[in-house]
Amino acid sequence: MAMMNFYFHATPNSMKVAVLLHELDLPFDVIPIDISKGEQHSPEFRTVNPNGKVPALVDDGVKVFDSHAILLYLAAKHDKFIPTDPAKKAAMLSWLQLVATGLSPFSGQAIHFLHYAPEDLPYAKTRYLNEVSRTYKVLDERLAVSDWLAGNEYTVADMALWGWAASAGYIFGEEGLNGFPAVKRFMEKMFERPAVQQAIALKASHTFKTELDDETRKALFPQNAK
Repeated sequence: MAMMNFYFHATPNSMKVAVLLHELDLPFDVIPIDISKGEQHSPEFRTVNPNGKVPALVDDGVKVFDSHAILLYLAAKHDKFIPTDPAKKAAMLSWLQLVATGLSPFSGQAIHFLHYAPEDLPYAKTRYLNEVSRTYKVLDERLAVSDWLAGNEYTVADMALWGWAASAGYIFGEEGLNGFPAVKRFMEKMFERPAVQQAIALKASHTFKTELDDETRKALFPQNAK
């Protein structure tokens, strides 16, 4: 059996890959990377991902980093969760990239300015909250008329959306996804999948540092360190 190492921290981007690994029922070893302690900056990990971020994967000697690169690599290798029909494949790629270039960075910036920034910057909070909401509205309109993002077929685009939408409460608070009923229904459907439940169990089985102290700030935002 080929050996696979999954470099993991319980981030939205790592969680979407965890779902695919379980959907494919692949054997893998988890290598926890505590990003709050700066383990992503170690020379050893940088040989796997020069960008120093999780997730990353080594699949029988093949190195892959960036969550969406990993999703596409594994799905293509195992010929699952990527539509063969050209129009459906185009839809899958389009929605996958909307998560990659829209929902993911806007959510990350919203979380940063809401929870991590050392100073209160109302303009930044408003800008990124509005962009997150706008992107969810686009996704909501799609899921109101389509079972899955790519159409009637479950794909890696849906796993990518789940990864970030599972953290929506960290952005919107108690309101959560209530303003986006189709996305909320989609998430309820996703949580019923055994692979999603297994990914959540994987997250629960690892403990990472949660304290936001100087070490954590320096580890997460080294470019900001004086």
